[in-house]
Amino acid sequence: MLEIFLKTLPFFLVIATGWIAGKTRFFPAVATAWLTKFVFYFALSAMLFRFAATLDVDRLFDLRFVLAYLTGSLALWALAFGVAKWRDLPLDQAAMEAHVAMTGNTGFLGVPMLVALLGPLAVGPVLMVLTIDMMVFSTLITLLITMARQGRVRLATLWPLLRGIVANPMIVSMVAGLVWAKLHLPMPAPLDEYLALLGASATPGALFAIGASLAERSAERLGPALWLSLAKLVLHPLAVAVAALLVFDVEPFAAGVMIAAASLPVAGNVYILSQHFGVAAHRVSAAILISTAASIATVPAVIHWITKG
Repeated sequence: MLEIFLKTLPFFLVIATGWIAGKTRFFPAVATAWLTKFVFYFALSAMLFRFAATLDVDRLFDLRFVLAYLTGSLALWALAFGVAKWRDLPLDQAAMEAHVAMTGNTGFLGVPMLVALLGPLAVGPVLMVLTIDMMVFSTLITLLITMARQGRVRLATLWPLLRGIVANPMIVSMVAGLVWAKLHLPMPAPLDEYLALLGASATPGALFAIGASLAERSAERLGPALWLSLAKLVLHPLAVAVAALLVFDVEPFAAGVMIAAASLPVAGNVYILSQHFGVAAHRVSAAILISTAASIATVPAVIHWITKG
C-alpha cells in the first residue's frame, strides 16, 4: 500500500503545486484558462492520438467491458438520482448530482496517471471509459436538463450537442489515432518524436491546471458535496467492480483498469457544465474540491487492491 501511495504521490504533488500557485494568485485564473486550453487542444490530444495509433483496433472493443462499465455507472447514476429526488430536488438538479456522482477526471488525471502506474496495456481500457463518459453520460445530462427546462427535447437542441461531441479534440484525436492504427499506417520517426514531445507536456500541464482550477473552488453546501464525493470515490468503483467481476466476467486486467478509472475524483469540466446550465454550481464546485483532496488516499487504496489481485 505504501509503495502504491508513493507512486501516486508525485501526481498529487503537482496538483498541490498548481493549487498553491492559484491560491497565491501567482498563477491567476486567466493563466489557468489558457493552460487548460493548451493541454486540452494540443498536449492531451497529441498524447491520445499517439496512444490510439499504437492499439490493436480489432481487439479494442469488448462488449462485456462496455456493458459492465455502463451497468455499474448507470446503477450509481440511478442511486444518486433517487437520493436527490428523495430530497425533493427538481429534475435538473437531481440529474446534475447523478452526473457528478459518476463522472471522473479520466481525461486530465486518469489517462496520464493510470497509464504510468498500470502500464501501456491500460491505454485501451482507459480510452474506452473516457469515450463512454463523453458519448453516453454527457449526452444524458444535457438531454435531461433540456427536458426539465423546455418540457421536451427538440432537434434544434440535439444538433449543438452532437456538434460539440464530434468537435471535441479528445474524441477527434482518439478517432484519428484509431483510424491510423486500423490502416496500419507507418509512424515516421519525426512525427512520433513530435507527438511524444508535445504529449509529454500533457501530464504535468493537466495536473497543474487541475490544482490551479481548484484554487477557484469554494467548499459550500458541504453535506451534499460530501455525499457526492463518497459516491464518486467509493460507490462508483464498487458498483463497477461488481458489474465487471461478478456479472460480466470482464478480463481481470481490463476490469482493474475500469475500476481504477471509476475511482477517480469528480471531473473539473462538470463545473463548467453546471455553470453553463446554471444548476447546482456550488455543490459541484465543493464536490470537485473534496473528492480531489480525498482521492490522495482513496485512489492508491483502489490501485493497491487491483494490483494485488
